[in-house]
Amino acid sequence: MKRAWIVSTIVWYEMLRRKDIYVLFIMLAALLVVMIALDVFGLGQVTGYVKDIGLLAAWLLGWILAISTSIRQLPQEETRGTIFPLLAKPVTRWELIVGKWLGVWVVVLTAVLMFYLTIWGVVVLKGGAFNPLTLLQAYVLHAIALAVLVAIGIALSTRLNADAAAATAYVLTGAAFALAPRIPVLLAVTPGFRGMLLTGLYYLLPHFELFDLRRRLVHDWGSAGGVAMAGVILYGVLLALGFLLLAWIGYRRKRFSRGDLL
Repeated sequence: MKRAWIVSTIVWYEMLRRKDIYVLFIMLAALLVVMIALDVFGLGQVTGYVKDIGLLAAWLLGWILAISTSIRQLPQEETRGTIFPLLAKPVTRWELIVGKWLGVWVVVLTAVLMFYLTIWGVVVLKGGAFNPLTLLQAYVLHAIALAVLVAIGIALSTRLNADAAAATAYVLTGAAFALAPRIPVLLAVTPGFRGMLLTGLYYLLPHFELFDLRRRLVHDWGSAGGVAMAGVILYGVLLALGFLLLAWIGYRRKRFSRGDLL
């Protein structure tokens, strides 16, 4: 996997060269503006609101960054023709996919860590506090969720151009975030064939709500149990690996022609 690691470092250098790091600072500034705006509405001294809105912003910004960064990795290599020297190193297609995934994931993890540190700093300044263990658990599970999101973006980009992959990824993951947790409630009032469709959708969609510990942090419910944490982490790892395997299956027989890139 040494070559996959080298590919991931290329992703980091490329993001620095393209000045993508500025996007991180813009997102961080947006998060700070959201936190400061709470004072305007008289909520700045209520640390529960600061935690809730800050963590929600961190999830939204992490989601946007994970999808927007991952879906362009392979299409831009194909468009620029740099896919040919990459695969001639020789780098296998599995190593290329894993390297791209790892590079994007580390960049997004760094950004989200900055978001968490910003939220923690604002909460402390407001006189509040986080349970340290719960905060660590929340970040770890958030990191696993981001690994899945990046893998989804990479997988879709193997068969679609960047724009189509982005649209599909946002719809798929948005439905998973918003719809999947509510399907059990909908099943109570949706019998018959539509209920069967909802059941199938429930088992097909990724369950990102399992990785979300925001309520525990906001309401100081304490840390999650070790067995539950291990189960969710295992689920996330298997999910990310599954999407990476789908990406490899979709990419391993893909043929490239220099004439098609002109």
